[in-house]
Amino acid sequence: MKRIFSGIQPSGEIHIGNYVGAIQNWVKLLDSCDSIFCIVDYHAITVEYDVSRMQRNIREAAIVNIASGLDPSKCTLFVQSKVPEHTELTWIFNCVSPLGELMRMTQFKEKAKQHLRNVNVGLLDYPVLQAADILLYKADGVPVGEDQVQHIEFSREVARKFNHRYGETFPEPQALLTKSPRIMGLDGKTKMSKSLNNYIGLLEDGDVIWEKLRTALTDENRKRRNDPGNPDICNLFTLHQAFSTPEEIERINRECRTAEIGCVACKKNLFNNMMAHLEPIQKRAKELTKDQTYVDSVLAQGAKRCQEIAGEVMREVREVIGLK
Repeated sequence: MKRIFSGIQPSGEIHIGNYVGAIQNWVKLLDSCDSIFCIVDYHAITVEYDVSRMQRNIREAAIVNIASGLDPSKCTLFVQSKVPEHTELTWIFNCVSPLGELMRMTQFKEKAKQHLRNVNVGLLDYPVLQAADILLYKADGVPVGEDQVQHIEFSREVARKFNHRYGETFPEPQALLTKSPRIMGLDGKTKMSKSLNNYIGLLEDGDVIWEKLRTALTDENRKRRNDPGNPDICNLFTLHQAFSTPEEIERINRECRTAEIGCVACKKNLFNNMMAHLEPIQKRAKELTKDQTYVDSVLAQGAKRCQEIAGEVMREVREVIGLK
């Protein structure tokens, strides 16, 4: 059984972009892969954050992932900082990572613009830590969205450079692209993001979700109810593709183009479909919130398994680089 690895940041509320773009895809792979999923708290500290909320965010990330279908009996879920070998391997990988490649990373450039007052080395070194996360478990594949493909290719390059210098040690992981549509923010202009406040939280109340959908951008060229719309440029149609049935998607696509359905009715339809999908997750999350002992035990068991794997890999790494 091939091993996969992927991670999610505990940087606040988990939103539907995380769910559609990552978690849903992870769940589909549980029965066919040895699945390791990580709450990457070291990645989350590369930007300014509320220290007092970090532990709460970590716990919420674990709860949402389990509630969304990451069955602990079928996968390993743990917190990155509980396995110190992640940062040890990062330093070793720093010594084979080309600085020029890191400075060309699209995400680094975007994050540097967003956080002008805090363009730190960690932000630049993010892909090296990500490579260490993946290669520490010798993962064969990494389920990601298109925006992360550049980072996975960098991980492959790190593996090649390390293997060339020290001998065959790491596999070159493959990017397993999600087939789900890329979820943009409610402004329709940027990727859904907590930091940009253009998101719908997975655990938000229905009233809050409806208010966000009600005011969300649709087809800017559609000025009046009787104007035909263009689903190809409507951000909410992408959400329909994630939460509505194929029959409904086809109907809305047709009726929008002929002005048989207006934006408000389209949004109400989407809201009903979205809540039908989210309510079971929210119910399960409430149950898990009351059972902290269970959540703690899942994370502890996950960390124990990963410590064993990471310890063995690092013994091999130290030997081949001459630090046995």
